[in-house]
Amino acid sequence: MAEENTDSMEQVRAIDTEVTHVWMIRTFLKHADEAEDDEDLRAIVRDLYDFILAVGPLDEVEDPAVYLKMAKKKASKLRRATELYEEIQPEVSGHTNFVMAARSLRTAVDRILAVVKPR
Repeated sequence: MAEENTDSMEQVRAIDTEVTHVWMIRTFLKHADEAEDDEDLRAIVRDLYDFILAVGPLDEVEDPAVYLKMAKKKASKLRRATELYEEIQPEVSGHTNFVMAARSLRTAVDRILAVVKPR
């Protein structure tokens, strides 16, 4: 049982590492002038925050199974937000910052999804 808990905590740490990237992308998008007039972009920011808030900070994880269950529950919303951002990003801005944010978000979310997928 202790080994299972250790493995679960490793999964939590792996997700948390990627959440740091999602946080930075969310912050960039939230404060971008483009977000003022784009409801889809604001929805993406909210959905990213929803995932971050749902899983909570690493130092507050008491039960890795609960964290992983919540991450799995919120994963589809995170995936959809990422897909929407990739779809609208060229219309929002072609600036390198927005292009790289899309690539970075896709990388982080793919890594999160790889952890929460059933084995």
